[in-house]
Amino acid sequence: MNGPESEETPLRRAVCPGSFDPVTNGHLDIIARASKLYDVVYVAVMINKSKQGLFTVDERIDLLRQVTAEYGNVKVEAFHGLLVDFCKQRDIPAIVKGLRAVSDFDYELQMAQMNNGLSGVETLFVPTNPTYSFLSSSLVKEVAAWGGDVSHLVPPLVLEALGERLTHK
Repeated sequence: MNGPESEETPLRRAVCPGSFDPVTNGHLDIIARASKLYDVVYVAVMINKSKQGLFTVDERIDLLRQVTAEYGNVKVEAFHGLLVDFCKQRDIPAIVKGLRAVSDFDYELQMAQMNNGLSGVETLFVPTNPTYSFLSSSLVKEVAAWGGDVSHLVPPLVLEALGERLTHK
């Protein structure tokens, strides 16, 4: 049997990469939208040994797994090195990136062209929901560290983890 009902139809895969330190509602918006377009969405948590994060990579993976569990087709894994190598190892032909502003586009376009040139992996840009157009993990951490209310910017589980982490720092 051939066609859309064939059991041999390959799964459509994509990856949403980032540091996710911490995961925000903006990240989740992009992941949720990607999960509607692809059969399997990998969330690749970048390991940067030269940068000390607020949360460890394992903590970020755990938080991401919990807040994306409802989607059913999201897999969360760590990666270090080139994203295109992560993609090759898992047969992922597409990278999904959220764009907040024109300033994001300049950098992301260069990365997309480099990734495509290295391996043929395509990058799809998804415009961020305007509600989250200003949002970044760095901003969330800074506001939270100063006691600001970030409850509308992160999932409740992440808000709780942020509170615990910042009171112990």
